[in-house]
Amino acid sequence: MVMTICWTLSRVEWGLIFPDANGEYQSPINLNSREAKYDPSLLEVRLSPNYVVCRDCEVINDGHSIQIALKSKSVLVGGPLPRGHEFELHDVRFHWGRENQRGSEHTVNFKAFPMELHLMHWNSTLYSSIDEAVGKKHGIAIIALFVQIGKEHVGLKAVTEILQDIQYKGKSKTIPCFNPNSLLPDPLLRDYWVYEGSLTIPPCSEGVTWILFRYPLTVSQVQIEEFRRLRTHVKGAELLEGSDGILGDNFRPTQPLSDRVIRAAFQ
Repeated sequence: MVMTICWTLSRVEWGLIFPDANGEYQSPINLNSREAKYDPSLLEVRLSPNYVVCRDCEVINDGHSIQIALKSKSVLVGGPLPRGHEFELHDVRFHWGRENQRGSEHTVNFKAFPMELHLMHWNSTLYSSIDEAVGKKHGIAIIALFVQIGKEHVGLKAVTEILQDIQYKGKSKTIPCFNPNSLLPDPLLRDYWVYEGSLTIPPCSEGVTWILFRYPLTVSQVQIEEFRRLRTHVKGAELLEGSDGILGDNFRPTQPLSDRVIRAAFQ
């Protein structure tokens, strides 16, 4: 699903390579909190992530991002998702900046965060695999979490402490235990925004329900620096001209909102 990405390409250039990137409902966006529309119907059925602890999870450096591939079956239901549909958690992905002033894909009132986490889900009620669900109606749901700098995030420690072992593209490492619940910001899960958008990585397919939590997670400066030591290339490979090979600033610029409405589950 992920192809070679040049993050510095313009919207037009992405559109030439990946036609879906020309769509009207692309992601990420700037989220204007004052223009978000309170929608009490979002709380009629509580957003319920039924996540289980994953044993022997694989953490992968694919040269574009870090991905945690989850083997245990965790599902998301409720909230803005179609009634009676289960969305299975496929992986967790990270986007970060080389500096703390940038890194998140979405911005809130034009403010960027140093990192953004994506929990990628696919509709296992309608489709038989994530590849089948991509680009389809109600196919994909992504929970996005902003990350700020502060105290260490204990739940991510299992990941950040092995990043030195997967510094180069193509490297992966199995960690004995990872709990996706540790990434959720508050137990009631009521403070979120919702909008319809696309994947932020090629092929930029639309049909994605984005659920963005209002309250950010916190990681330590030491933890985010571990991400900034990662490389975009295979060990020993010759770098392209003008590239220093450091993995970072792997976020897509914000896209036009067009006629979309951002809904809020809180007032």
